[in-house]
Amino acid sequence: MSASSELEKAATAYALDAVRLDKQGQKGRAITLYQKAIESLLQLVQLYPEYGLNKVYVQRAVAYQERIKALQGSVSPSEYNQVDSNNDDGGSSATMDGNSGGSGNNGKSKEELVVTEKPKVSWGEVLGLETAKKAVKEAIVYPVQRPDLFPLGWPRGILLFGPPGCGKTLLAAAVATEIDANFYSIDAASIMSKWLGEAEQNVAKLFNTARKSANEGKPAIVFVDELDSLMGAHTNEVGGEIRVRNQFLKEMDGIMDKGKALHVYVIGATNKPWDLDWAFIRRFQKRILVPLADHATRLNMLKHYVGTLQIAADVDLRELARLSEGFSGSDIRDVCQSAQLKLIGEFFESGKAMDKAAKPRALKMVDFRQILEERKPSVSLDMLTSYNRWFEAFKAL
Repeated sequence: MSASSELEKAATAYALDAVRLDKQGQKGRAITLYQKAIESLLQLVQLYPEYGLNKVYVQRAVAYQERIKALQGSVSPSEYNQVDSNNDDGGSSATMDGNSGGSGNNGKSKEELVVTEKPKVSWGEVLGLETAKKAVKEAIVYPVQRPDLFPLGWPRGILLFGPPGCGKTLLAAAVATEIDANFYSIDAASIMSKWLGEAEQNVAKLFNTARKSANEGKPAIVFVDELDSLMGAHTNEVGGEIRVRNQFLKEMDGIMDKGKALHVYVIGATNKPWDLDWAFIRRFQKRILVPLADHATRLNMLKHYVGTLQIAADVDLRELARLSEGFSGSDIRDVCQSAQLKLIGEFFESGKAMDKAAKPRALKMVDFRQILEERKPSVSLDMLTSYNRWFEAFKAL
């Protein structure tokens, strides 16, 4: 067994025993085992500093430390070391829960994995991206509206990739709204963080819930953000991640069964498609580039974002669209927001802001130009080249 697997197993076992003792009221022994779980987790982080789930492990360690602090307020120091070092109640499938009493449930409940607020995003709010929208409609919307027209079935796996801030999440939300689907949004942290030893069960539970929804006549979309962190090709994998990856492959194969006409779809979003494992790439029948906005789309974005702002007559949105070449949608929003923030800062510094009747001046073209001079696009030319190269190699519209 590798050192990483041993540490993961040890942390899981210590945590299980700590929670059990905590619930039994044996606070001193629970504190000791929480501390041992923390030590194992931090050793795992140190051993693999580049590992994608280190953030999760640190979160768990912090949660256990918080529980220790809570327990220390009601236990005497003499109790701390009353732990049996030969404790044999743990196991590799143990759960890791830093909550005070824990619960009898294995893994997260489906309610914790489901987005409770249904996305309310219309196609009109997804500015530009016509090629991507067309591909998504063909893969998801039309099969839901007329499944009888698809004797060969339809794609169930859709990969959205491209630079950050270009609308991948927005596009997935708009699709869910369009077909009135249940929307299950997950990432590596939500699957792995609370119940490390039960992570693969979380995946199975999630897909079972999605299939149940589809069987009851309600389409289901499983949206996996930052797909590469959960399904990337890593050299330093530990046991928990391997089990989750295998379970995800199994579940995706299940929903792609040609004998089942279920409306369950997996939409994955990633900024790093080149990091994905080939086993996952081939299960996404549609691989769609979500690119930077073109001039017309940037102009529409600017019109949208300045719609609630007071702008002077000299503001030329077409010129701003030209000057913002290479900016993502989120970059353009940040430009408008920064111009407004600078204006409000100026207003407060003038001393006029305390007068409720006073209003700041209108934004001028020079304000926007100044912001554009002070910031660069978040996406470099090298990144764009990498996206286009990957798209040419793996595109599937």
